[in-house]
Amino acid sequence: MTNFHKLPDEIELEEHLKPTATNFFRDLRDRICAEFEAIEGELGEGEFAHQPPLAGMSGPPSKGHFSRKIWYHKNDDGAPGGGGEISLMKGRVFEKVGVNISNVYGRFSENFRQQIPGAEENGGAFWAAGISLVAHMRSPLVPAVHMNLRMIVTNRLWFGGGSDLTPLYPLEEDCKLFHSQLQECCDRHNPNYYAEFKSWCDRYFFLPHRNEPRGVGGIFFDYLNTQNWQSDFDFVRDVGETFLKTYPQIVRRHMHEGWSAAQREELLIKRGRYVEFNLIHDRGTQFGLKTGGNIEAILMSLPPEVKWL
Repeated sequence: MTNFHKLPDEIELEEHLKPTATNFFRDLRDRICAEFEAIEGELGEGEFAHQPPLAGMSGPPSKGHFSRKIWYHKNDDGAPGGGGEISLMKGRVFEKVGVNISNVYGRFSENFRQQIPGAEENGGAFWAAGISLVAHMRSPLVPAVHMNLRMIVTNRLWFGGGSDLTPLYPLEEDCKLFHSQLQECCDRHNPNYYAEFKSWCDRYFFLPHRNEPRGVGGIFFDYLNTQNWQSDFDFVRDVGETFLKTYPQIVRRHMHEGWSAAQREELLIKRGRYVEFNLIHDRGTQFGLKTGGNIEAILMSLPPEVKWL
């Protein structure tokens, strides 16, 4: 991203985009939660609904509903700095899914601001808003998924985010749908985006200590600033809408299929890789921890049950 000083009209657009982005992230959260609750209600009384209870449960899990929790951010000097809202559901299809939104502001620490574009030029001041989603599914046949979108402002402004799929058993039809929809989304905005952001995703969601990818990829982008902020935000919105249109289709394909105890065991081992990546390598986790974020929201991505060999 180019190092630039904001012109007056750029500052005006930036101030317009802040509430616009914040409102979009909240509205997207609401629609995703509604869709996921609808999926929970569609399970019915089929074979899947009568799988054995999970560890620590006395009976089969009940239909899930989202609960919400508001949290507030305080800066190092004690001054208020916005906050966020956690939406969490544990149910029959979604073993654990969190959909978080946040809108925080303040100043980065002197050490951390060196790692953030534009932060040193304005004394570490920042503003950030976004949505972050991770879904861990009860069935080994339904892929886990991650999606996040964000807007960050320091002395510069940029967007970041993406979405990636983590199936235990990668199926061609699911991978094709997920990637084709993301490609169509990217192509609507820039013919180079998909190849670039897919490659970025493959590099980013890779466990070097295991020498293996976390899943089957998707797209990942950061520091997006083409000098047309409205156009960049339109792309970010399209990524969110594409996720909402695509992932529920994949869930509905497999949510009624039966699975075995052995497959469930494989799933718990696979989740270990997810935990390793998020705690060791994920930049979003590091950003949240180093900016005084809400620990519950930051660690929302961790699965409720996991095993290692």
